[in-house]
Amino acid sequence: MAAIDCGTNSTRLLIRDATEPLARLMTITRLGRGVDAAGRLDDDAIERTVSCLRGYRHLIDRHGVEKVRIAATSAARDASNRDRFFDAAEAVVGVRPELLSGHDEGCLSFAGATADLDPALGPFLVVDIGGGSTEFAVGTTECEAAMSLDIGCVRLTEKFIEHDPPRPEELLACQSITETHLDDVVREMPAVAGARCLVGLAGTVSAAAGIELGLATYDRERIHHFVLTKDAVEDVYRTLVTETRAERIHNPGLEEARADVIIGGLSILVKIMRYLGLDECLVSECDILDGLAMSLLYDARS
Repeated sequence: MAAIDCGTNSTRLLIRDATEPLARLMTITRLGRGVDAAGRLDDDAIERTVSCLRGYRHLIDRHGVEKVRIAATSAARDASNRDRFFDAAEAVVGVRPELLSGHDEGCLSFAGATADLDPALGPFLVVDIGGGSTEFAVGTTECEAAMSLDIGCVRLTEKFIEHDPPRPEELLACQSITETHLDDVVREMPAVAGARCLVGLAGTVSAAAGIELGLATYDRERIHHFVLTKDAVEDVYRTLVTETRAERIHNPGLEEARADVIIGGLSILVKIMRYLGLDECLVSECDILDGLAMSLLYDARS
């Protein structure tokens, strides 16, 4: 079976059988570039993503995949021309993308992130910092509540960060809008206050772990379930916000294609940990992609 996640910043593929993952790929395609301002998907962004899907289709065929689930998230939710992308993606993959709601996205992320965690560590607060949105989900053995916020590393960067390195007022704007959304989370999801373990997902969190570890190349085994302390997150943030993009790309652990949006993403992570008074973040490389694949596995067994 194969799961594909067409996100705002990246397009990802997971191929697995009933027992283990067989292939996992991530490509930064920036499907959501400019969608917040224009309200539509850019033609070049659609072509970049569809081109990526063509490569994924070849791999899917080589593995003899029998079931595929492909999902689109924040960028497609915001785009008036999403069907143009869906038509092109369906022609390549053979399955039409599903438009996930923010709630469904949060629940799938929770399922993927907590599948290999000891329930005794919970309740869990799973936070998925995407390109266009950030999902919050809380629960122990299953997702009890979830919601999606219209903040993400690409959205905040395009909306508030105009200078390189960013100016203090731009950073303050990112922090302030995040805080406003967190007020909504605490009001609408009171169970957040009882969560014992923050689980952080997606590229911003993984990059922060990679930088803290000083990884010259990506190492999933070292990043998955690495514990990021609040002090470490603050230190990475302070370092990167003082650098230009040209300087930033030399930090081991930071993928060059993510260097222009990492500040927006870290602004969200930093504010979450400050606002909720959380001292640690458990990094998970299992996320919505794993949740999508698990749903196919459960369907096959039922």
